[in-house]
Amino acid sequence: MSQPVERPRLLLLTLGVLATFGPIALDFYLPGLPALARDLHASDAAAQATMGACMVGLALGQLVVGPMSDRFGRRVPLLGGVVGFIVLSIACAAVPTIEMLLLARLLQGMAGAAGIVISRAVVADVYSGSEAARIFSILAAISGVALVLAPLGGGALLLVADWRVAFVALAIVGIGILVLTWFGVPETLAPERRQAHGLARQVREMGGIVRAGSFMGYVGVFALSSAGLFLYITMSSLIFQREYEFGPFDFALVFAVNSFGLIAGTQLNILLVRRISLAAITIGTLVLGGLAAIVVAIAAGAGWPVPILLVALFITVSSQGLVGPNVTALALAPFTRTAGTASAVLGTVQFLGSAILPPLVSLSGTSMALMALSVAITFVMALALLLAVSVGRRRAGTEQRTRVPDLTN
Repeated sequence: MSQPVERPRLLLLTLGVLATFGPIALDFYLPGLPALARDLHASDAAAQATMGACMVGLALGQLVVGPMSDRFGRRVPLLGGVVGFIVLSIACAAVPTIEMLLLARLLQGMAGAAGIVISRAVVADVYSGSEAARIFSILAAISGVALVLAPLGGGALLLVADWRVAFVALAIVGIGILVLTWFGVPETLAPERRQAHGLARQVREMGGIVRAGSFMGYVGVFALSSAGLFLYITMSSLIFQREYEFGPFDFALVFAVNSFGLIAGTQLNILLVRRISLAAITIGTLVLGGLAAIVVAIAAGAGWPVPILLVALFITVSSQGLVGPNVTALALAPFTRTAGTASAVLGTVQFLGSAILPPLVSLSGTSMALMALSVAITFVMALALLLAVSVGRRRAGTEQRTRVPDLTN
């Protein structure tokens, strides 16, 4: 632990809640996408694009807030972002057109990005090595709870109200997060560790981070695996409700079960990180998740019973609970003074990839087989990149167990 803090349990709880900005902003209104498209006279692609707009906002916002937190400290940019999220959630509830909703979602994502990027930076301030991977797993578990509660809450709310009320509920949740953040997150970046440079210097430092060692390799692995998960998140609502004739609440239940699998994956990872190298865990998980996704594609194309498809999909989603925390820890490990900027690069590439890929896949249609095959491809690409990174580090002769593990261990 490099920066001791008071009330570490409250800090972890608050950081976990802050890390849920992505899930709650994206998934709470997920069961209402068909109704949203109908009410705003929009196409399915435009309705899905409201999620993509939020993803782009989450990506771009991290590029702004991450370097700001390296210069001005973690706390002030974080509180400002939460306040912005509250205001823009109310704006999303009030918009009359799909175009205005797209703009509001973009800005809402930029505000919510503060919680995501700064929560990772705070972990990097306070923890390191396998302990950081363990903490990232805990945060991912809390985010997994949000993945369960968000669509379930949204599905239940849609039984008695329309999709606009979901955004009002998000504003109320934001107020709760603001209170928790005020009391739960101290300043973890001491003044002497802050970057006192202007924008131009920060841009140059970001360039240095991008060129540092295997950082971008780990970023690519993280982005590809996350894009596969987001393909499932964005397409599953329409697929289950149209291709398999699930109701909004039935879909929310399936989504919740898969999210519990994601939580289980993070808990398994907590047990494994002190016994097995981080990359070894990741490579095995990518293999398992990719194979499960292929089974989903075959089951959908061959008309196998739905329970078989659901079990394989559960394994696919659960795998991200082990991949994300480990790759995040590997990517951020070398950075102490610029963890906010490094976290911003990591998150920006992740969210941009997740925003771009689903619409591209949707150009070929929206089906379970296509979605699952696309997820499998992202996992295979992530696996190939991780192997390439490890081989490159071995040749350079700079591998360490906790930061650049040997995949053959």
